Amino acid sequence: MNAKPRVLVTRQLPPAVMELLQAGFDLTVNPHDAPMPRGELLAALPGQVGLLPLLVDQVDAELLDAAGGGLRIVANYAVGYNNIDLEAATSRGVAVSNTPDVLTDTTADLAIALMLAVARRMVEADALTRPGRFPGWGPMFMLGADLHHKTLGLIGLGRIGKAVARRGQGFDMKVLYHQRNRLDPETEQELKVEYRGLDQLLAESDFISPHVPLTPDTRHLLGQRELGLMKPSAYLVNTARGEVVDEAALVHALESGVIAGAGLDVYENEPELHPGLVGLKNTVLLPHLGSATLETRTNMGLVAAGNLRALLLHGRTPPNCLNPQVLDQK
Repeated sequence: MNAKPRVLVTRQLPPAVMELLQAGFDLTVNPHDAPMPRGELLAALPGQVGLLPLLVDQVDAELLDAAGGGLRIVANYAVGYNNIDLEAATSRGVAVSNTPDVLTDTTADLAIALMLAVARRMVEADALTRPGRFPGWGPMFMLGADLHHKTLGLIGLGRIGKAVARRGQGFDMKVLYHQRNRLDPETEQELKVEYRGLDQLLAESDFISPHVPLTPDTRHLLGQRELGLMKPSAYLVNTARGEVVDEAALVHALESGVIAGAGLDVYENEPELHPGLVGLKNTVLLPHLGSATLETRTNMGLVAAGNLRALLLHGRTPPNCLNPQVLDQK
């Protein structure tokens, strides 16, 4: 009887995922209900042929070398993979995969929820109502801003950006977009979106929502200059990556009335917050809940497990392989 391939899982995943993984692999699982300490992660790698990490786990040259040459695949439990040195993995012949598609709609739902929550002051109102400080209805009491018939500016129109666009159109919003490569006119018409340069998009939009991966080019994509181009009545929502926004500049913009408010699900130095954010009433601050439904987190795990099974059990290229050339060379 052949031994099961050895796989390291850096955090306990939903039950259906763990059951599937245990059926096919000899698992080593992080025993902590917290990110796996770096030292423990490095020590557990020798002898593993598969690694299923989270976005918080840095998969760099040091880690790949700690595996001792036997590692064949890193199946990231995320659609983004800025935690992985893809070049280092490729040069060592290690396949890398991610979990696209399954979290698109859930993250788009949360982006719209953040827009509604910050514009309609829901969190602030809840905090006032619970301790019995609701003074009764009044025509000027806790006025917020509408979402419907406003202009939504999307920076990046990938899977999640398109899903947010569709939801925005459900609120009769005008949808603008900006990205490096403009779509052809037929696709723009089909998606009911209009292209703008970044500065123009910032100046025209009532709600700004970035949906770009984290790269050297997108780090601090929205800083003091860009925030200053937004309307004083506009809101920024971020469900992409925290580092896309210069958090210090955002705090200044919120404190000084440069923009009306912000709804954030991600932060520049997670899990830490910029200290200036905490006391601001014109913010809604969530703890990285973009994909946090049982259905989506389970589906993410099943996709990651499927990537592992394809390569390690069936000798096939993983469905979501980011560097298939490493397998073509073998």
